[in-house]
Parts: sequence; structure tokens; C-alpha cells
Amino acid sequence: MCAFNRLDNGELGVDGLPLSQIAAAHDSPLYVYSGAGIRDAYRDFAAAVAPVNGKVHFAMKANSALGVLALLAHEGAGADIVSGGELSRALAAGISASDIVFSGVGKSKAEIEQALAAGIGQINAESPAEVTAISAVAASMGVEAPVALRVNVDVDAKTHAKISTGQRDTKFGISTDQNEAADLYRVMTDDPHITPAGLAVHIGSQLRDMAPFETAYTALLDLGTTLRADGFDVPVLDLGGGVGVDYDHASPTDFTAYGELVTRIFNKTDFKLGFEPGRSIVANNGILLTKVIFIKDGDNKRFIIVDAAMNDLLRPTLYEAHHTIVPIMATGQDIGLADIVGPVCETGDYFGRDRMMPELTSDDVLAVLSAGAYGAVMASAYNTRPPAGEVLVLDGKVHELRAKRTVESYLAEESIPTF
Repeated sequence: MCAFNRLDNGELGVDGLPLSQIAAAHDSPLYVYSGAGIRDAYRDFAAAVAPVNGKVHFAMKANSALGVLALLAHEGAGADIVSGGELSRALAAGISASDIVFSGVGKSKAEIEQALAAGIGQINAESPAEVTAISAVAASMGVEAPVALRVNVDVDAKTHAKISTGQRDTKFGISTDQNEAADLYRVMTDDPHITPAGLAVHIGSQLRDMAPFETAYTALLDLGTTLRADGFDVPVLDLGGGVGVDYDHASPTDFTAYGELVTRIFNKTDFKLGFEPGRSIVANNGILLTKVIFIKDGDNKRFIIVDAAMNDLLRPTLYEAHHTIVPIMATGQDIGLADIVGPVCETGDYFGRDRMMPELTSDDVLAVLSAGAYGAVMASAYNTRPPAGEVLVLDGKVHELRAKRTVESYLAEESIPTF
């Protein structure tokens, strides 16, 4: 069942609550998350990979709202982070430092210090320079750093170029060609300030085809097995994330094929596995509510101008991403194509182009579906537009996670020099 469904009167709702009621109480634009949907998606993923020995770390870059993180922590999830700020968020949400994996190619000295002081479970290193930096910080603190080596197995994930990370021409990981990754792992093993934590891979996001996963995971297993045969300790194979979602129908993600793939490849090994799903847990369990401001009939196109903008949801502008857009109230038949656009003075400020839409008027509320991932986390105050607030609906109650900020609060952060 989808997290957001039509109620008996035809209105779109979540957990039995009408979205019109939520929009009226919390202003627009507004992100609305289904707590039950997020919980069910996490449980479905965990069940799919249950046949192997592993740990699930939610990829916080998809959605870092404290309420969402706390809900997932309650379900047993760890966290996959990419910044010191995300580390602070994960800890504030109740996730144990030992259940946190720190990914990313450019960790600063301060971030490494913060992670080691917290007692982080795993740092994924992606270059010889980073291994050297982690070792130096660990030495200065008198600790050993748990470091896994992220490898690049040169797999084309067949996804959008901006979210494809598994090929040689990207900035991610250490090449497995010519023994580069294996040699660096040996260097880590000999370093007294590093505890080798294993190998990691992540080839990209929004993968609907299992074949690239199989290629990458097989290569990772081969490298781990070879290093073990040479006498090196390789406790963990971190498989990253990337399972894609259905943006066309906003339906729950089926993890069956992914779970079967992982089980087939790894069930006869004794490696502990790491998993880092993000988008697949939250994308279709969140929406963006936005109110119609004007309808503009152009020479050859209708424009539905709404109060949300690219500063609230950047994905259509950045990735040419598709989001299904529907009125929350039951309406008549579609009357023709329209572009759904925001108020920002850029042609790229749109949510959908050439969509069949019904007749609409000012103050009608639309729902931009599948907005639970890479929505609020990528928002900005461009044009001095405070981004949308966030609420979580759980067990029939609406919990305000973050109120929409005021313009005054932004102005208060700045100062004017004396001239």
C-alpha cells in the first residue's frame, strides 16, 4: 500500500488524516512524511537482507530530519554520514557512534577528530592522502582509527550521470586495477594507528537493474577473499546503497530481488556486510505540499504557478527528475497540459512540464509525490525564500519536525559593516 492514499471522499490523505487539514495547520509549502511508510520500508529492507550477517546504516544524505532519524534508530538502524554536521545529527537522534559509517572523499581534519572522539564505528577512506590524514589524526589523539577502504570497481550503474559513482572517471574510491586498492589495504594494515575495518563499494543511486550490483559485489568479494588468503583481516564488506524507487507511481519499493542477489553472492561467506539504503526508505514516503498562486494561460501553454520553488525541491532542476504531481482534493477530468512552476525568476524553476492537469484555481493545494529523499535536505534560502517546513505523521498524529523559518531569522544571522 502506498503511504499516501485517497480517503473515502476522494481527498489525498496519510494515515487516515486529510492533507488539507495538515496544510491548513502548518502553512505551505510543507514536507509531509509518513512515519508508518518509513518504518515499513526499513523493515522490508531489513527482512530482505536478513539471511546474511549484516548491519543496515541509513544514508542520511537522503533525509536528515531528526524525527526521521530517531524513528529509524528505534527500528535498529545505524547511520551512513558524509559530514561532521551529519555526525552531530545522528548522535542527537540517538544513534550510537559505533553504528555510524563516515563516507565521503573530503573529510577535514576537524571532522576526523570529531569522528574519532565520538568513537565512530567505521571511516571509509577513498584515497592514499586520506588514509595518511586519518592516521596522523589518530596518532595525535592516541587512538586507532577503524578504517575501511572504499574501492572503485569501474562499474557503470546505468543511472543519471550526476549520481553515478562507480566508474574510474569519478572522484570516488581506489581503483582495483593494478593492485592499487590491495596495496593500500596492506599499507593500512601495517599502520599502528589504523585498524583495518574492511572494504566498501558504492556504485551510484537510483539503480533499478540488479546487474551492476552483481558485478560490483562480485568484484568486492573477490578482492576481500584475496586479501584474506594473503593473511589480512577483512572483517566487513560494505555494499553501500543505491536501490532505486518508482517515481512514476510512488509505490513502495520491493526489495525481494536485491535481497535474493545479496544472499546468493554472500550467504556462504563469513564476511559481515554493511548496507546503506537511503532513497529507497524515504523517497516515496514523503511529499511536498504546495499551494496554487496563479494560473497563467500563455500563447501555447498553461502555467500553474505555485508557492513552492526550486529552493524547496531542487531535484527537477538539478537532475531533470520526474515527480508525479496531483491535487490533494478530488477534481474533475484533466483539461490539458500544463507546466507546474515556482515563483523564482529562472526558467529552471519548475516541478513538472507538460503534465495533464485538471482545472485549478488559486489556493488549490497540490502534492508533489516521492519527495521524501533529497528534498528538504537540499533546500536553500535562495531569493531569501525560507524553505518548506517538515512534519511527520505517525500513529494518527502530526508531529512538527521543523517549522518553516522566518525571513527575520535569516536577517538576524547577518551584520552590516560600518561605512
